[in-house]
Order: sequence, then C-alpha cells, then structure tokens
Amino acid sequence: MSQTLDVVVVDDDFLVVKVHTRFVESVAGFRVVATAATGQAALDAVHEHDPHLLLLDVHLPDMTGIEVLRRLRAEGLDVGVLMVTAAREVEQVRAARSGGAFGYLVKPFGQVDLATRLEDFRLELQRLEGVAGEAAAQGDIDAIFAGGSGASGPIPVLPKGLSADTGELVLGAVREAGDLSASECAQLVGLSRVTARRYLEHFAATGALEGRQQYGRVGRPERRYRPPSPASPQAGSSAW
Repeated sequence: MSQTLDVVVVDDDFLVVKVHTRFVESVAGFRVVATAATGQAALDAVHEHDPHLLLLDVHLPDMTGIEVLRRLRAEGLDVGVLMVTAAREVEQVRAARSGGAFGYLVKPFGQVDLATRLEDFRLELQRLEGVAGEAAAQGDIDAIFAGGSGASGPIPVLPKGLSADTGELVLGAVREAGDLSASECAQLVGLSRVTARRYLEHFAATGALEGRQQYGRVGRPERRYRPPSPASPQAGSSAW
C-alpha cells in the first residue's frame, strides 16, 4: 500500500492533540487531516474527511468515545478506530473490542508505541486489499483477525477465573512501566493486590513476563515483574 493514510485525532486536551499529531506525522505514510475536541466534532470530521483511522479518546465532554464508536458502526462507517485513552476499566476495553475498535492504547505512551499500532493498522489494510473481491483462505482470515488485537503479542490461554480482558490490561501496564510489583500493578489497573499477583504469577510462569525477588536493606523481599528480554532466563526464574 503506497497511499498516504488519513488520520483524525480526537481528544479534548489541545496539548495531547498536538503531541499525538506530531507522533502520527513522524510515521511515514500517515498524515493528520483533522482534529476534534468533542464526540460530535469527531463524527463530523469523519463525515467530512472520510479518514482511514480515528485516534479516539474515551473521555470527551459531550459523549464517550465508546458512544462515538457505536454511532460510527450504526451508520455503517468502517473507519478504523484506535482507542487512545487513560481509561483502564475492563468494561471500557470490552466495549471497545465489541464495538469494532482496531486497538486500545493506554496513555501515557511514547511515539514508538503509537508507531507500532499504526504499522499494525497499515498491515491490516494491506491484508484486506490483498483478498478484496476474492474468497479469503482461512490463513488470510486468521491474519486479519490477529492484526486488530492491538497487542504486541498473543495473550496466553488463561486458567479458570482469570479474564483475558483483564490479562491484557495487566500485561499492558507492565509493558508500559517496564517493571512493576503486584501492588503497583494493582493500583494502575484497578485490581486488588492479590488478584493482580495471580495474573502476574501466571504470566511469569508461562514466560509472558519475567519475575524476580528484589531485596532491600530492610523488610521482606519484593517480587517484581517485567517484559521478557531476548536473553531472559527461564520463566519464573528468580533472577533477571
């Protein structure tokens, strides 16, 4: 795909809009054609500019970003939507996914994080173009559905009692922070410390995260978690 992809940035904070616009336009092949500070302005911008992608905040003055997403789909508009928000509630994540959002990126994030999502979106469009007008093979269908996950890797199968949506939030929090304890993760995601630790220990055991004991000068050692590194030890090891 050689065409430039048009993006509308939606956020009620003009400084955030400025930063996200700069992030988008630093990625070759993407340009911001409009910005909006309200849900209605976002809907109007989609009608006027027919963009490929909407960077959509959840918390807007007149309606939620989830409502904007639902209205777009109710009108039959298939513009790509990447939720870009500080909202971490599992209900919001579920609503975004069921509403057909391409991905869900939690603020604050860096230019590289957004660039990765934009490239994933470009790849999804390329897959769709590659099978346009044809009967898609199962491999094409699997690739298209996998492309919209908005995650940097697949979520391992979770044991009974653990939610995939919450698992995504836990993994996202650790990836964003780079190094978290169960208490810190619980505060970020909105879980109890015990529940957060269940998810973190599961991901450490399966290799999705690394866990280790950190010893301070006083008190008990603290278990901390981080994304796996290329030269990481075996899952669940007590050393980095």
